[in-house]
Amino acid sequence: MARYLITGAAGFIGSNLARALLQRGDAVRGLDNLSTGRRENLTDLKGMDFRQADLLDRAALRSACEGVDVILHQAAIPSVPKSVQEPEPSHEANINGTFNVLLEARHAGVQRVVYAASSSAYGETPTLPKVESMKPDPISPYAVQKLTGEQYMTSFHRVYGLETVSLRYFNIFGPFQDPGSMYSGVLAKFSMQMLRGETPTIFGDGEQSRDFNYIDNCVQVNLLAASAPASEVAGKVFNVATGHRFSLNQTVDILRKLTGYKGEVRYAPEREGDIKHSLADITLARKHMGYDPAVDFEEGLRRTVAWYKTLMAPARA
Repeated sequence: MARYLITGAAGFIGSNLARALLQRGDAVRGLDNLSTGRRENLTDLKGMDFRQADLLDRAALRSACEGVDVILHQAAIPSVPKSVQEPEPSHEANINGTFNVLLEARHAGVQRVVYAASSSAYGETPTLPKVESMKPDPISPYAVQKLTGEQYMTSFHRVYGLETVSLRYFNIFGPFQDPGSMYSGVLAKFSMQMLRGETPTIFGDGEQSRDFNYIDNCVQVNLLAASAPASEVAGKVFNVATGHRFSLNQTVDILRKLTGYKGEVRYAPEREGDIKHSLADITLARKHMGYDPAVDFEEGLRRTVAWYKTLMAPARA
């Protein structure tokens, strides 16, 4: 039985990872300062050793790393707009926090750190699909911060021998993503707004496209990255996506059918720091980890809307 530490364990992705690990019988410790994570996400995670602490608290982080085999490092301030408006707190959390995780992982003798990197590292390069060998071109402070963390991961592997794996997430969505948070992705917001009959807002013309990836696929690849042979994954970077893209206008059309929404869509000016298109090549993750996204976009949307409907049920009762 492996022993895991999940940073950001009360968040959307972190709580889903904890749930999957506990269900298969692993020992799980969770760390979260609850600045963006939610206590509600922890209610069914009874077997997890949860600790409320910040990654900038080195003593708390050192204690959390003791006896751990693998760290799944998800904690971050995951917002491009937030990083543009207030770059300093994002820098502290996303760069200094990640650096502290690596320092304490090395001190504690942790075997492997799997890092939640970001597809924003590619920036607005026109070439599609995005391949890991492409030169990064980050635009927003958030993208710079996540890329810096990724480079620290590679450095700690090369210099200190710590096994690190960086997973460049492309627009993860699904249950437990908070639709009311300023950090949430567009699908969480749109799903809940349309279920409530509220008008969703698209920033731009709606033709911007994303390689949306359902949460179960993200969980799958994290578990693969945690257990794959070091010769296949250590010190490397992998795209985590589906290899398919949908525009926001297409997404709204699908959500109309799933939610029954009949209203209008509001269009607003593009947001600073956002990119126009994203699409991943997932060849490396398939080859080195056996990653195979099992849930496609439309099925993921169906499951997501069904879950948000359960959140609304008590209010209707």
